[in-house]
Amino acid sequence: MTTTPTYNHYVNYNITLLLPPLPVPPSIAVATAAPENPLSPVGRVRSDSRTRALSVRDDEEGHLICRSGDVLQERYEIVSTLGEGTFGRVMQCIDHRRGGAAVALKIIKNVEKYKEAARLEINVLERINEKDPENKHLCVQMYDWFDYHGHMCISFELLALSTFDFLKENNYLPYSIAQVRHMAYQLCLSVKFLHDTKLTHTDLKPENILFVNSDFTMTYNVEKKRDERTVKSTDVRVVDFGSATFDHEHHSTIVSTRHYRAPEVILELGWSQPCDVWSIGCILFEYYLGFTLFQTHDNREHLAMMERILGPVPSRMIRKTRKQKYFYRGRLDWDESSSAGRYVRENCKPLRRYLLSEAEEHHRLFDLIESMLEYEPAKRLALTDSLRHPFFESVTAGDAVGGKSWEGNRDISR
Repeated sequence: MTTTPTYNHYVNYNITLLLPPLPVPPSIAVATAAPENPLSPVGRVRSDSRTRALSVRDDEEGHLICRSGDVLQERYEIVSTLGEGTFGRVMQCIDHRRGGAAVALKIIKNVEKYKEAARLEINVLERINEKDPENKHLCVQMYDWFDYHGHMCISFELLALSTFDFLKENNYLPYSIAQVRHMAYQLCLSVKFLHDTKLTHTDLKPENILFVNSDFTMTYNVEKKRDERTVKSTDVRVVDFGSATFDHEHHSTIVSTRHYRAPEVILELGWSQPCDVWSIGCILFEYYLGFTLFQTHDNREHLAMMERILGPVPSRMIRKTRKQKYFYRGRLDWDESSSAGRYVRENCKPLRRYLLSEAEEHHRLFDLIESMLEYEPAKRLALTDSLRHPFFESVTAGDAVGGKSWEGNRDISR
C-alpha cells in the first residue's frame, strides 16, 4: 500500500489547496506584448517599479499566485500544492531538466524577513552539498535554488511522510524495536555529520525526519479491532535546516520545539551541539512508545517533568542559571500538591519504568536514551560515541544507508 505525503515537514502547516489566479486588473497590468496564453510568462508587466511576467503576481500575504501547469524558470512545471506555511508554499513539480523527475519546490513569500531566512537556509544546504556531494549522510538534498521575481525558491528531492505523520496516521502505534534501531542509527549518523561540519540543527523532532518511502503493509489487530500499518522501509532523511546554526554564528537564546528542548536552553545557560543530542533522546523515546516524553508548554512544569523522569536538576546548573525564578533554596520551586503537580506525578514516571520488555535490546535502547538525556551538556553522549553503543551492535554502515530493507516484522515483545 502507498501513502500520499502531506509535506507538512517542509512547511509545518496543514495542506491548503490553491484557487486559480484571478485576472489581472487592467489598471495595473500593462503588457508590452499580448501573450497567446494569459497565464504564460511570455508577456511583461510593470509592477512596483520592477518588470515582472504577466502571470507573476502575489496575493495579499506575499504568496506567489500559481496553479497546476504553470512553469517557472522554463524548468519547473507545477503539479500540485503539497503544503502551506507562514513563510510560503511547497509545490510538487516536474523538473524538466532532471528528466521529468518529481521534486518538491519550496516557494518563499515575497517578504524580506522570510527571504533572508531562506538565504540562510540555502547557505546551510550549500555547505551540506559541498561536504556530502554523494548524499551519504542522509540530509535532504537541495537540487537548486533561484530568485523568481522576489520569491526565493528551493528545489529538494521529493520525500514521503514524516516519521511523526506516519505515527499519527497509524493511531500512534509505536515503531518496533528493530525499526527504532535503524532510524536511530541513521539519525545519529546524519546529525554527527552536521556536528562535524560545525553545524547544530536546533530543531530536531519526528516531524523533521522523513521516510524516503512510506509505503506500508497492513494487518488487522483482532484484539484492538483496528488495522495496523507497518512501514516497509525505515530509510529516513533529516530535513528543515531553517534554524541550523554554524558554530561561529550568533546563537539565539531559545531554540528547538518545546517538547525536544534541552535543559540548558530552558535555563538560558547557552547551548551548542549537545542540545541536538537531547532532542534525539526525546525522539527515540517517542518512536518506541508512540507518545511525547515531555508533554508540556510551560518551563517550570517541563523542569518538574525532567526531575520526575530523570532525577534532580544538577546544583551547578541551578547556581549558574539566571532563571532563578524557577528555584528556591537551590531546588526546583514546585508544588506537588497543586493540580499541575498531580498532573506531572500521574503522567510521568522514572525513565526505566517505561520499558515495554525486559529483553536486553530494550534495556540497551534505554541506556542509550539515558546517555542522551544527561542534564549536563558536557557529560551528554557525543554522537561519535553513540554510533558505537551496544544498542547498535547489529547495525552496519551499509544497513544505515539503504543496504538492508529493514521491513521489520513487529517485535514479539510488543
